[in-house]
Amino acid sequence: MRALVQRVTEASVEVDGRVTGSTGPGLLVLVCAMAGDDAAAADKLAVRVAKLRIFRDAQGRMNQSLLDTAGGALVVSQFTLAADTRTGNRPGFSSAAAPEEGRRLYEHFAASLSAQGIAVETGRFGADMAVRLVNDGPVTIWLDSADRARG
Repeated sequence: MRALVQRVTEASVEVDGRVTGSTGPGLLVLVCAMAGDDAAAADKLAVRVAKLRIFRDAQGRMNQSLLDTAGGALVVSQFTLAADTRTGNRPGFSSAAAPEEGRRLYEHFAASLSAQGIAVETGRFGADMAVRLVNDGPVTIWLDSADRARG
């Protein structure tokens, strides 16, 4: 699974002009299930997001996680994170999980993040959404559950 994580002072998502999810200080997590992903990948990514130390400590250093700050997370599905832009001018999305599998893994990711003790709100999978945020820093981090530790 892939996620684009943004540290925010606030974020919200609307569907058909109605807010479906919001958070105060915390994270906006744009998430995409890739073909071949499973529940273990979603769990791994949720743990990484919860423990990602990108919040300021008392000395102003990025040394605290969402767990340390008791911040919330707004989780929004975004299949375009699967974009393949290597050729041509039109991105391809064939590496994204099929829609029903994508929905299942998106919901599993949100539930797994919540199980870490994070207050989670969501958008609506597959909907045309308007996302608003105030990026804090700005801090934006790309995560992929398929990343391997570097030697």
